[in-house]
Amino acid sequence: MKRIVSKLCICLSLLSLLSCRKEWLEPNPLSFFTPENVYTNKAGFESLLITMRKDLKNENTGPINFLINEFASSDLGVASVQLDFYKLTPNTDRYYKYLSMFTTAYASIKNANVLISRIDAIKWDSQDVRNALLAEAYWHRAYWYYRLVNSYGDVPFIGEELTGPKLDFQTHSRWAVLKKIQSDLEFAVQHLPVKAPAGVISKGAGDHLLAKVYLANLEFDKAIEASTRVINGPYALMRNRFGITANDTKRNLIWDLHRPKNFNIPQNTETILAIVDRFEAPPGARSGGLYTMRHYNCAWWNTIIRDSQGKAGMVASGPMYDSLGRGNGNVRLTSFYQYDLWNYKNTTWKNTPDLRRSDINWTDLNEILYNNPASVDYRKPVQIRNLAAPADTFYGLYAMPHYIMFVPQDDPLAQPFGGNGDWYVFRLAETHLIRAEANYWKGLIAEAAKDLNIVRQRAGALPVEVGEVTLDFIFDERARELFAEEPRHSELVRASYILAKQGRNGYSLAQFSQKNYYYDRLMAKNIFYTRKVNYIGNTSDIAPFHVLWPIPASVVNANTLGIINQNVGYDGASRNVPPVETIP
Repeated sequence: MKRIVSKLCICLSLLSLLSCRKEWLEPNPLSFFTPENVYTNKAGFESLLITMRKDLKNENTGPINFLINEFASSDLGVASVQLDFYKLTPNTDRYYKYLSMFTTAYASIKNANVLISRIDAIKWDSQDVRNALLAEAYWHRAYWYYRLVNSYGDVPFIGEELTGPKLDFQTHSRWAVLKKIQSDLEFAVQHLPVKAPAGVISKGAGDHLLAKVYLANLEFDKAIEASTRVINGPYALMRNRFGITANDTKRNLIWDLHRPKNFNIPQNTETILAIVDRFEAPPGARSGGLYTMRHYNCAWWNTIIRDSQGKAGMVASGPMYDSLGRGNGNVRLTSFYQYDLWNYKNTTWKNTPDLRRSDINWTDLNEILYNNPASVDYRKPVQIRNLAAPADTFYGLYAMPHYIMFVPQDDPLAQPFGGNGDWYVFRLAETHLIRAEANYWKGLIAEAAKDLNIVRQRAGALPVEVGEVTLDFIFDERARELFAEEPRHSELVRASYILAKQGRNGYSLAQFSQKNYYYDRLMAKNIFYTRKVNYIGNTSDIAPFHVLWPIPASVVNANTLGIINQNVGYDGASRNVPPVETIP
């Protein structure tokens, strides 16, 4: 089967999403493993599903993965080497993959479309088997379209396998795409299994994604129904110590919950869907690692961290190097996430009962010690005043959520970037927050508070009062619970569209690129944009139109017989035409 999948991928790679060269239709056959020969039974179609599941893993693993895009353009962090979002254009993204996410998402959609288009090309002995395969393909396609419409807005909808060159794609409205994937998911949840192996899509994962789509479509009653089905299903929030660190008395439940080796074990009843990425797997079945310590942690180990004599206070070795890793600050955490987010009633980050900001779970500045044995300050807390320039703290020193970022390397020869490990895609805590938000939109604030407090009380946080529940508080709670887990930018954009469509707080769809909730929240919470920080030639800057990322110019320009719209604010938007509003 592995040989079939491998050779098939070589053949299929010749068919590009936006192919425009005739010779791509006439490849020299590399083997007899053509689609017509492979997709003849359940095993052939399952090989496609394996590829789609791997796409989910790729989103969360490796250097500069798509998940860090979400936090580097949010209220919780900034893109350290692309602080100026005016430098994000349809032709260029600097280091971060804002453009390639678009084409990569369509590559996974292409795989789903092959299965969807060919599912009835053979005779099935069991309609249940056929429907289960189709249901998971619908889920994967819906997952990526959900991400696309909440990252780029209006996008082309491709709903079938492309077997030849196509140069006349059209942009479909975000609302048309959402309506279509809602219908697909409503079918999928009827046929997905209640229980599924690790990394495989279950009915719970179907209803969880469907609840998000219902929210995006402003169908709040249905969002409540879908999320309630998950909450009443075979899941439960973890409330007691468990897993590989259960006997470590220095740690706590929240630490256990965020150990990748605990994500997919039977004890963990909170996991709805988590990717599977194990070091012991064959090379082709594992990633280069989660890179969490590299992406989110500061560069405390760098030579810019000076001691009281102005000499190097740090070395890239030793126990602290293994524990905190070789951080690079690709997502530079905001002071809002580090500190202000945890202020509630009379508590602050220093004394909050919330385990998600407990001292044992975070590494604060006073816990970063000079680790250079040759330094006069060896094993003393690092001092900001010793840095050559205060701006060095941007890259080199800030507090870190160690309980999330710490993923040791199983490979003893690898640098400590964050090793292989499973990672959450959907977790029951988020389902409660989805239902809380749906109730908020309906004006059922007391019901929203109940779900918020279920999550907060498990973390040891003080309960929120009904009168304090706002959209901002809900997104604050998502930040506290789902950092480095949810697609943060996408969810903020989703909420921005809801407010705009409802015409609330001065927002509107007509002026979406000029005024939106996403931008206003960033300016209120992310001080890097208000203080205009300068780092390696970039001065932090962002505008309301950056709520949506640009459509790659390579995609727009290749579509010579049609028009793919560009988002307002970027070069090429003057050519836009009204998007298609219906999808068959």
